[in-house]
Amino acid sequence: MEADFPSQVTKIKKSRNRKELRKGYTTGACATAASLGALSQLLTNESISTIQITLPTTEQVTFNLQTILQTPQQVTCYVIKDAGDDPDCTDKAHITTTVSLTDKPGITFVAGNGVATVTLPGLELAVGEPAINPVPRKMIREHLLPLLAKYSQGGARVEISVPNGEKMAEESIAKRLGLIGGISILGTRGTVFPYSTSAYSASIRQNIMVAKAQGLDTVYLTTGSRTEKAAMEYFPQQPELAFVQVGDFSGVGLRAAARYEMKHVELVTMIGKLCKLTAGNMLTHVSGRAINFNHLADIAATMCKEQDVDAIRHALTGRHLLQMKPPLPDAFFEQICLVAAKHCIAYAHHSYQFSLRLVDFNGATIARVTLGEKQ
Repeated sequence: MEADFPSQVTKIKKSRNRKELRKGYTTGACATAASLGALSQLLTNESISTIQITLPTTEQVTFNLQTILQTPQQVTCYVIKDAGDDPDCTDKAHITTTVSLTDKPGITFVAGNGVATVTLPGLELAVGEPAINPVPRKMIREHLLPLLAKYSQGGARVEISVPNGEKMAEESIAKRLGLIGGISILGTRGTVFPYSTSAYSASIRQNIMVAKAQGLDTVYLTTGSRTEKAAMEYFPQQPELAFVQVGDFSGVGLRAAARYEMKHVELVTMIGKLCKLTAGNMLTHVSGRAINFNHLADIAATMCKEQDVDAIRHALTGRHLLQMKPPLPDAFFEQICLVAAKHCIAYAHHSYQFSLRLVDFNGATIARVTLGEKQ
């Protein structure tokens, strides 16, 4: 049953011209559509102009398909990325795939022109791999392998390229992370939502406002789809309304929870955003301030060996901290959670009891701290 709220509570994400902001699609979703379209044409020898795929959210989406080359040996086609109202440097990019059959079972991924190659450790992919992230790879496999089996074929080589991708990458921190040669093929949901500070902030505040109106006194702020999934698994008894995806706007969620008199707030985050929170940065977008590894090394100095402190100081990414050998001590992760939590609860004017949970990329808890008393 829907609550009787004012229209501005339920109709959110308005743009300046008062139209609804449009969601868009990730490079991973576009690459999946182009790959499926190319393989379908290769196996059937028929031309198609649209292709439907299923996103990780289970939503089915149809993309327009442009074919560049179609021979008995390979097919090249592309999907024009529509980022919706998200100001993404890859908007209108031609996400292009060339697919050919192989005797080797499975899918072989290749970085074409404009798609980066991983050159430094600390990311989800091994050094030397094409910068095609795990979820897009999984999507492509899930769509192509059944089709290969249907036509009794062994495997396929999928080369993804993006014209002008190397230039697009100049607008990001890709090179600093060791992603050389272009952009990464990204996405965990298949969709992108507009990165508009005012609109996104409004959606966070209104989510918490509605939670309060429904009688909730605890909310769980999450920084993305994976942390939200983890939070929901940790607190299965809580209604969906209690979980608020704040994305990069942790500070907005913290202040909104104070404004609407929440009694307890738990922020569930991963290592990258946590590292920024330890420096008091409440806006954690990748295009904002970089992680201050010197600051993290200073925190580690009281509990880690000298060589570990030096390794932290020279780390490349937050993920790198979780991959160090030997592993960093649990006390280090507990301490950076504590430092970040102190910044967060101060930012919220100590208005409620606050917990901060660091989870790994599978959702398992690495460290958790709680500050303050439940009001």
